[in-house]
Amino acid sequence: MQNPTSVDIQRVREFLLDLQARICAGLEKRELESGGTATFEIDDWTRPEGGGGRSRVLQNGIVIEKGGVMFSHINISKLPASATERHPNIAGAKAQAMGVSLVIHPKNPNVPTSHANVRLFVAEPEGQDPVWWFGGGFDLTPFYPDDADVLAWHQKAHDLCTPFGEQIYTEHKKWCDDYFYLKHRDEQRGVGGLFFDDLNQWDFEKCFEYIQAVGNGYLNAILPIFQKHQNQPYTKAQRDFQLYRRGRYVEYNLVYDRGTLFGLQTGGRIESILVSMPPLAAWSYRPEWDENSPEKRLTEYYLKPRDWLKELKTQ
Repeated sequence: MQNPTSVDIQRVREFLLDLQARICAGLEKRELESGGTATFEIDDWTRPEGGGGRSRVLQNGIVIEKGGVMFSHINISKLPASATERHPNIAGAKAQAMGVSLVIHPKNPNVPTSHANVRLFVAEPEGQDPVWWFGGGFDLTPFYPDDADVLAWHQKAHDLCTPFGEQIYTEHKKWCDDYFYLKHRDEQRGVGGLFFDDLNQWDFEKCFEYIQAVGNGYLNAILPIFQKHQNQPYTKAQRDFQLYRRGRYVEYNLVYDRGTLFGLQTGGRIESILVSMPPLAAWSYRPEWDENSPEKRLTEYYLKPRDWLKELKTQ
């Protein structure tokens, strides 16, 4: 299935750096058009074992409280357990990993937290041909969901998947629901989107086209949501609820997220690994919400796997 000679690492790298720059420019525009002055600071870094990256972080904006859009391209001398659990044939092999990963924490509780990631992994087991695969996706974590936003988010995900097969959206939407699930809370992290890993079912070129569609799809899907809600009024109670729900985000990233675990196990740059953490979060002991409140509806309705396209189109 794989043709190792077709792996064009340089072209993927160029796309990822361009994607990072375009995402930062699009989000900065939302900040600046709201009267803010915060911009993404660039922090280039190198890794002693080989490789490095470019971190772009915006903090203390009036629209984005904290956002990190991170590019990395690293060399790994010996693959860790987090990378080889599903691939025992490459245990201990040398490898390269590159990708763009981002988490954006808006200040306004009416704007969802969002995450996206696109990546390429190439392993070089001794005496064997290189093994490669792509991974990535994007997902949305609202605090006060807007049905029109949820529908548009999934419609864009569906539409970008369609050229690659009618079943791709269904498969990668379910994979997202299964992956971004807090088992100890028995709830989804948000309203989902797309997630995929180990993608090498097509040739390299088609797989690369798919991650380009996913990366570009995130930007096209998130900017209208910011524009719609970034200046919407909110109360202190809504802000408090946002901080409480951010605690779930922290729990997920530290307990389940494979990217975080991979970074920690490979001796990665800790500032880049934990940039996904929100600047503020809160935990409360057994909080209770009014039965008909939007806070109650978030957990009772939205944080469940649903066929959003079917449900919301028929409302």
